[in-house]
Amino acid sequence: MSTDMQKLIGTSEEDDEEEMEMDVKEEDDDDEENGEKHIPRQVMVGVDIGMSPNSSNNNNQFKHQHQMQDQASTPGGGGVRRCRPLEEKERTKLRERHRRAITARILAGLRRHGNYNLRVRADINDVIAALAREAGWVVLPDGTTFPSRSQGSRPASGAPAMVSSSSSHMMSQQTPPTSLRGVSSGYQNSVEYNTCRMKGVFMPTPSPYDLTPTAQSQTSALVGDAGEQTESHPLIRGPMDTINDKQIIDVPTKIPERDFASTPYVPVYVMLPLGVINMKCELVDPDGLLKQLRVLKSVNVDGVMVDCWWGIVEAHAPQDYNWSGYKKLSQMVSELKLKLQVVMSFHECGGNFGDDVCIPLPHWVAEIGRTNPDIFFTDREGRRNPECLSWGIDRERVLRGRTALEVYFDYMRSFRVEFDEFFQNGIISMVEVGLGPCGELRYPSCPVKHGWRYPGIGEFQCYDQYLLKSMKKAAEARGHSFWARGPDNTGSYNSRPRETGFFCDGGDYNGYYGRFFLNWYSQVLVDHGDRVLSLAKLAFEGTCIAAKLSGMHWWYKTASHAAELTAGFYNPCNRDGYAAIAAMLKKHEAVLNFASAELHMLDRHEDFQEALADPEGLVWQVLNAAWDVCVPVSSENAIPCHDRVGYNKILDTAKPLSDPDGRHFSSFTYLRLGPPLMERQNFMEFERFVKRMHGEAVMDLQV
Repeated sequence: MSTDMQKLIGTSEEDDEEEMEMDVKEEDDDDEENGEKHIPRQVMVGVDIGMSPNSSNNNNQFKHQHQMQDQASTPGGGGVRRCRPLEEKERTKLRERHRRAITARILAGLRRHGNYNLRVRADINDVIAALAREAGWVVLPDGTTFPSRSQGSRPASGAPAMVSSSSSHMMSQQTPPTSLRGVSSGYQNSVEYNTCRMKGVFMPTPSPYDLTPTAQSQTSALVGDAGEQTESHPLIRGPMDTINDKQIIDVPTKIPERDFASTPYVPVYVMLPLGVINMKCELVDPDGLLKQLRVLKSVNVDGVMVDCWWGIVEAHAPQDYNWSGYKKLSQMVSELKLKLQVVMSFHECGGNFGDDVCIPLPHWVAEIGRTNPDIFFTDREGRRNPECLSWGIDRERVLRGRTALEVYFDYMRSFRVEFDEFFQNGIISMVEVGLGPCGELRYPSCPVKHGWRYPGIGEFQCYDQYLLKSMKKAAEARGHSFWARGPDNTGSYNSRPRETGFFCDGGDYNGYYGRFFLNWYSQVLVDHGDRVLSLAKLAFEGTCIAAKLSGMHWWYKTASHAAELTAGFYNPCNRDGYAAIAAMLKKHEAVLNFASAELHMLDRHEDFQEALADPEGLVWQVLNAAWDVCVPVSSENAIPCHDRVGYNKILDTAKPLSDPDGRHFSSFTYLRLGPPLMERQNFMEFERFVKRMHGEAVMDLQV
């Protein structure tokens, strides 16, 4: 990797040492003259080209330098060398100024787009070291570099190898030179994006709650590893150090971070694996789960969250419930003195991102669907989505004599009766009620099974006979019965807003019919949540209930907010689409669980910039809509997180800096328990995150 970087940057190890000495000693004349002897020809070429690409003077200067170097290397060149020290000095200063200008631009790009905490007088060695550490290598202050995950490999000097923490989004150790070349270039748009992918974090604009530089700490920062891992190393003690009789500028022993000590206590829960209970309602691998729960308990995790799947509990016949596996799990959690959050999951599992098991809706519901497919959400082409029941049958007796609302209530009441002891002793601290696909209050507008791919706008899901009947009734009440139809110019699942007549700027979404349709469509969503939560409050009286909301962040920077509109959030640029939802939750004293605390990391999508997305803008709009009416907010990470960068972003959102009202999350649920979390380095970062969520002072431990 060192050889690749030398080829890429166009410098040698001798030249790097010369550059660092110049930076420390302010271009000492003797060092410059001596350093000139060691500058390879390829360095001069690379530097002079970078000086002024469109200047003919540079070409002449390059030829002159080339001739001077040839003369110095010939036997007859001795006389020339004795008479040119002043010229060498001036050329070296000129070259060094240009090299520093290039380095300054690289540093500016890395700080702005990659969140590298590089010191003000950082040189190209610091850039190379930072990139090497990002690739998973350990770089000591003397330049010794070795892989951190090489089964105990150590540097030749015998210095102890340090363990480097790694993000799930980091590059592999064999980083293609093209990616690094993007970092060293002028940051065109596509290169900026590819560079940010290397970091695993994309920040279109600085977060208003970020500190500079304290809030942006890196798992793979300048010290190579997290700050706590390098403090014990004998070479890293202070701002200056001496190695091989040379004085060098050392990097900080610890990256400054925002201090969360004495901040409000935010409980942390861990979501259990989707398949922790099998289709026979049996607890899978209870011994292994018990060991993992004990480990979580050892770091003061408050509790765990589990999905209670409708397709498992009431699988075979109406009102024939089997809670056996969930009872064993609850007993295990109770014995460990942990808390339990449960999710009433009235949707299927499988087919969406992150699903690793398949749990369909109950068999008897599927049988009804074969004869009456209108119980499922339907798109304009007539495609059915059996992921969950259409809200059009909330009050229709089509489920063996029961309405969908009655089915939901009977299920929740059965759970409350069966688990009474765990409610009484406070083990069950919250019940989250599934309100749609993935348990979220939204339409299934972006089904992967129907070909949707990010960042498609999705499609409206209101073409089953029951929702069409509701639309017709609303149109007649408005006095325009011909409006009882869905829009016909909305494109397809993977369309862009500008490609449609409905969602484009100045499109039909903002016309009289468009406003009528969107108001009805979004009101159906709010009414469904209102009805189900009223029953949940009745079934779980005295226990906190919650509803989950997803963040449809793509196309947020457009006027129509198309992805939100198809999902049921009537939130164009001239309307607040989340205020009505917040008011509904306030009515039932429900908690809003917003699964977007970490959406800024979705830059993994190649079309992220094209999608005109603003995850952070959406997050703060939703949080403020809830907090303005005093609705508590909980959250969970939308994608896996194991690195300090992601944890710091969650913390900044969970506990906003300098909020005059002191608002913060009521709880946070980590997604999810599994082998990656239990890896030693990942778990140490998680333990540190839990302490900071709890408002404890963090003493960085040695690895």
